[in-house]
Amino acid sequence: MTPHELLDRHFLEVRARLLEIAATLDRLDRAESVHSEDRKIANDPRLEQLLNGLTILQSDAPNRAEQIQQLFSLPYSPDWRTTFGM
Repeated sequence: MTPHELLDRHFLEVRARLLEIAATLDRLDRAESVHSEDRKIANDPRLEQLLNGLTILQSDAPNRAEQIQQLFSLPYSPDWRTTFGM
C-alpha cells in the first residue's frame, strides 16, 4: 500500500484513538483538581509512561511501535518462569 492508501484506511480509527487518549487525560486532570492531595497522580510512574509514550509517538523514528512496547515491558529475566510461578 502507498502512504496515502494507508492513511485512507486507518485515519478514522487512529483519530478515534487519539480522541480517547485526550479524553482520558482530560478526565485525569479534572479528577486530580477536585480530589484530595493524597489522590494526586503527578508522580505516578504509569502516567509518566503514558506521557513518555506520547513523546515517542511524536518522533520520526522508524521503530515507534517497538519503543512503545519496550516502554511498557519488564526487562527480560532468564528466570522469569520462576518469578511468575510457572
